[in-house]
Amino acid sequence: MADATAANTAVPVQSRDPAAIKAVITALAAAFGNRLVTSQAVREQHGNTLTWVPNQPPDAVVFPQTTEDVQQIVRICAGHGVPVIPFGTGTSLEGHVNAPLGGVSIDVRDMNKVLAVHAEDLDCVIEPGITRKALNEHLRDQGLFFPIDPGADASLGGMAATRCSGTNAVRYGTMKDNVIAMKVVLANGDVMSTARRAKKSSAGYDLTRLMVGSEGTLGVITELTLKLSGIPEAIASGVCPFPSVDAACKATILTIQSGIPVARIELLDALQIKAVNAYSKLSLPEVPMLFVEFHGTDASVAEQSQRFGEIASELGGGPFDWATKPEDRSRLWQARHDGYYAGRHLRPGVSAFATDVCVPISRLAECVNATQREIAELKLVAPILGHVGDGNFHLTLLVDMDDADEVKRAKILMERLVELALSMDGTCTGEHGVGQGKMKYLLAEHGAPALAAMASIKRALDPQNIMNPGKIVTLS
Repeated sequence: MADATAANTAVPVQSRDPAAIKAVITALAAAFGNRLVTSQAVREQHGNTLTWVPNQPPDAVVFPQTTEDVQQIVRICAGHGVPVIPFGTGTSLEGHVNAPLGGVSIDVRDMNKVLAVHAEDLDCVIEPGITRKALNEHLRDQGLFFPIDPGADASLGGMAATRCSGTNAVRYGTMKDNVIAMKVVLANGDVMSTARRAKKSSAGYDLTRLMVGSEGTLGVITELTLKLSGIPEAIASGVCPFPSVDAACKATILTIQSGIPVARIELLDALQIKAVNAYSKLSLPEVPMLFVEFHGTDASVAEQSQRFGEIASELGGGPFDWATKPEDRSRLWQARHDGYYAGRHLRPGVSAFATDVCVPISRLAECVNATQREIAELKLVAPILGHVGDGNFHLTLLVDMDDADEVKRAKILMERLVELALSMDGTCTGEHGVGQGKMKYLLAEHGAPALAAMASIKRALDPQNIMNPGKIVTLS
């Protein structure tokens, strides 16, 4: 096996090398036995499955159990110039886990332990394969929880790698705000610790923020230290109908400007409500709707709910129906999280593609209204839901892939949506990430100097281009 120095002076990977891949598989089989899998079905499960980015499976899948295992895998691959692609639960939407140049998928499902909980410091140390639901189940008895909730039961390592967000972001922030430190296996097999557990530091570059959102292109996350929150004494959730998307967005802005500490505030357009009613057996008015949640004491959530109801009424919304019983709240938010699946049932038998953009909250209503006009003009079906507290919204685009004209119109909509968001000083993705699907928009969003800086960082940390190549930036 080549040492780290030899690996770092090799020619960057630009194409699939069957001989090198065969040598790597032989070495991994000797080292990991039945924890290496090469069956077609398993390999395809570890390629993209959730969007219209084509499935590009790896050549093998290996299941490490420790950081040392990951180091060994990376060193073997680096010695032969073979790509490595980190894999959590596979819920990403933009082709992040594809292997366009072949290589080895590192599935961290067996690295799923809670290593430490420091309740007094409100943090925990975990392995990357544990999912958010499993972590919160472990923390519940200590009165703590991890608040980032992307809907899917994703792995925490994958959530950090894609800088994910979710319904609680308006109060608790995104993954970049809740990851304190990481251990990352770099492209030469070394382990880098990005920070200590201290809540703040001025010591050197912020390597933690660099790795959050790097999508496996700079290293493989093997350990995370996460910020925790106390489970609120009281939680109130509710729904509030509005006469228009514009009114719902204005209510959101006024709520935030008024200092009401809303925990979640989600917009569902009329078509999305129709889908939710049918799928989740609800009977909500089929008009634009806000799903809202407040966290605090019994008195504070009652006051917050009342103040929100008053704001909604001023804008023609309401009535605001809210509930504090856990079973009622769970049913409401489960319906919201099932929005993607509900949307699919509007056109059974066709494909569903989720995409997102994010704009300054002051431009959100304008952006959503313009998007709805584009959907109608292109004669497409695409319900909308969004994390309106931070200006982020999603489309579930329903497309008959056997209809070439409809596919063409759908792609036009995707392009126009991103162009619209960028024209409003927004971003091509608020939380889905770049992967393969949105690489083409980064030049327009960031400009050439920023992309050159990203490429320089990539070359410095991964000179062979073996870490999830073909994502975020292209190295020439």
